[in-house]
Amino acid sequence: MNRAEMGRALTAEAIGTMLLVAGVVGSGIMAERLTQDVALQLLCNTVATGAILTVLILVFAPVSGAHFNPAVSLAFALRREIAPGRAGAYAVVQCLGGAAGTVLAHLMFGLPALAEGIKVRTGPNLWLAEFVATGGLLLTIFGNDRHGEGRVAPAVGLYIAAAYWFTASTSFANPAVTLARALTGSFSGIRPEDALFFILAQLAAAVLLTHSISWIFRASPRT
Repeated sequence: MNRAEMGRALTAEAIGTMLLVAGVVGSGIMAERLTQDVALQLLCNTVATGAILTVLILVFAPVSGAHFNPAVSLAFALRREIAPGRAGAYAVVQCLGGAAGTVLAHLMFGLPALAEGIKVRTGPNLWLAEFVATGGLLLTIFGNDRHGEGRVAPAVGLYIAAAYWFTASTSFANPAVTLARALTGSFSGIRPEDALFFILAQLAAAVLLTHSISWIFRASPRT
């Protein structure tokens, strides 16, 4: 990847992560304003997140691979499909893009640009949920990546939508998104002190599960 290609890839990762977080945070704010039913708020948040994630992967996959997630970039580096330096650069712009997404969502809804997350999300059960959510995400990506980019986008969007409901943590599964959600006091937020343990669980899943997941599909040819 030459310098121009790398520049486009980093821009794609930053914009993609920004729009993803804007979708997560913005839909949470909209849901809070439209209903007091927490289950309905989560459903609204789920639909918007799964939909925007599918679209963003379809748009940016040809440019950067559409990771939008440091845990995913780490996993691809562990598989030696991208260089460690590229994974590190991706992680930086993903985190910056995610923070920008929170700011964008707040400004669109007339809120202060940043606010400290206040929603308590802590405990071993939630850390386990984040480990499972991230592992499932990697399984979804690597299992469908063998069949081309066209299958990854809808599969990931559907997986995240499902994981919102079957994991106790509502499936953050993304260190950059977790950091960005620590910057909002809205429905989708998380306390900064809780975000650290979510991120550790997500990265642990990438480190511990990537090679096992890759082994499952090793004998299956790409199509």
